[in-house]
Amino acid sequence: MNTTEPVIPQTKRKLHYGWIVAAVAFAALLVSAGVRSLPGVLMLPLEDEFGWDRSGISAAVSINLVLYGLMGPFAAACMEKFGVRVMMTTALALLAAGLALSTAMSSLWQLNVLWGVVVGLGTSVMANVLGVTVANRWFVRRKGLVVGILTASAATGQLLFLPLLAHLSVNAGWRSAVWTAVGALALMIAVSARWTRNYPADVGLPPYGGSELVRPAPFRGNLFVRPLLTLRAASRSGTFWLLAGSFFICGFTTNGLIGTHLIPACGDFGIPEVTAAGLLAFMGVFDLIGTTLSGWLSDRFDSRWLLFWYYGLRGLSLLFLPTALDMGYTELTLFSVFYGLDWIATVPPTVKLTADRFGPEQSGIVFGWIVAAHQLGAATAAFEAGLLREWFGSYDIAFMMAGYVCMLAALLSVRIKRRAAAAA
Repeated sequence: MNTTEPVIPQTKRKLHYGWIVAAVAFAALLVSAGVRSLPGVLMLPLEDEFGWDRSGISAAVSINLVLYGLMGPFAAACMEKFGVRVMMTTALALLAAGLALSTAMSSLWQLNVLWGVVVGLGTSVMANVLGVTVANRWFVRRKGLVVGILTASAATGQLLFLPLLAHLSVNAGWRSAVWTAVGALALMIAVSARWTRNYPADVGLPPYGGSELVRPAPFRGNLFVRPLLTLRAASRSGTFWLLAGSFFICGFTTNGLIGTHLIPACGDFGIPEVTAAGLLAFMGVFDLIGTTLSGWLSDRFDSRWLLFWYYGLRGLSLLFLPTALDMGYTELTLFSVFYGLDWIATVPPTVKLTADRFGPEQSGIVFGWIVAAHQLGAATAAFEAGLLREWFGSYDIAFMMAGYVCMLAALLSVRIKRRAAAAA
């Protein structure tokens, strides 16, 4: 367990260092989100240059998403043992190496190895578990808000990178877009190594809103066994399965489906890539607002009912999407606003429910497993939507299916309250 001691008098600081660490994490997650958005931009150029079919490219994305999720709990354990700074800089370097090598690929198996495995391992560290770890270590007050802001970095990454990457891909070739992402990663490696600290005690401070220095206990146990033992313990709780099930659907209906296939779906209706990327970026603006607001709301309201409304409203927007694609830009813009407000607003309430049920000591690794379910859902949708597009010639069935499973997630969220109460 962590140990505490009275605060040693410090020179008064205008800004708590936790906000600096949170800002660096936000920037690192933002760049990582830009990297994760690349498959949607590059799917059509890769089809054109290499002749690969959409389901084959989607398979590489699915491998990436599975590793992104399954490695999350182990990444959380590594952060406990080696520290956030080491893991963040290592992951950024792995992403940069995978992207740089991908510019020389010529076969589909190379795409699977570089984009699926190497980039997937790198992004597994630059996932929601990083934001949760930073928030839990550095903040006592404003924790929900910080989780919301760090989660929103994924949307902001789209906002900043997608239009630029799409423009470069169309006008200068897809390799120029990839090298731009590599440059951003190189900058973040330097920033992370310089400014990130692992714990408030490293700079002689209590967590923000706390009154005592917290000295972390040394990591105990095996890096590979401890996450599995934590999973075994958590899996005895009905709350875990309800959170994991609803988060599976969250991934199925966000980055796996919309993040991967919206741009190609727009291409089916003659909408240019840059314009479609602009729609995703516009969506990102509203998700930044919605997810940050969700963090604020999760500090004040019942997170179960927040999830109920988030999933229900997302389902309605996805049921509307085929109509929006058929009708034109005004309807697509309306979809972008409505869906964007809800893109990943589910994360702060899910984090809060996880922390409340499993405690601060276990919540990072437990949430890592819940994120693994999210990414399994995303991987399923990334491959399934590409396959349905090949079979039926459109994405309508994939979008409608996603809308209906969101309604199921809303019902699962309501059940969390009853089973959590029963488990207590």
